[in-house]
Amino acid sequence: MDERLRTDLLQTRRQAERLYSRQDIETAIARMAADIGSEVAENNPLLLCVLNGAIMPFAQLLKHLDFPLQTDYVHASRYGEALTGDGLQWLAHPTNSVLGRTVVIVDDILDEGITLAAIEQSLQQEGAEKVLKAVLVQKQLPQPAATTADFIGLTVPDRYVFGYGMDYKGYWRNLPDIYAVKRSE
Repeated sequence: MDERLRTDLLQTRRQAERLYSRQDIETAIARMAADIGSEVAENNPLLLCVLNGAIMPFAQLLKHLDFPLQTDYVHASRYGEALTGDGLQWLAHPTNSVLGRTVVIVDDILDEGITLAAIEQSLQQEGAEKVLKAVLVQKQLPQPAATTADFIGLTVPDRYVFGYGMDYKGYWRNLPDIYAVKRSE
């Protein structure tokens, strides 16, 4: 890592505002799990982790789901290591068949909703009977997103957020709390 990037990462972390603690997040995930279980426990669900951002919330969510289910992942991204989205890149599709299944997509954040809407559309085209969306955080934007989430853990302001699976320039996914980048003056 070059020194400029390292300095930027450390400064961003030091100046960031903590929005949610690990305990806040784990409480929200437990509530989401109860809601998801009520909705899909009897439906032989397939839970899909959206890589890379949803790894942490997905793992925590699974610990609270006490019914038969299968897991898989999808890897689609508009951001990569950038701070703004571009065209959707499909890196991996689910390996399990979704035909006739109830599928729960688990993602880290719902902001514009373009990635989540594209994943949902793909699953519907592949024959999923029902597609539900669970997000750890939903960004409060002035305009509506391209899709809505069925299960929402927390809301965040319209700022760039990182931690608990969400990244800043490809880093800080490992933080146990959720932070917002310092506002520009």
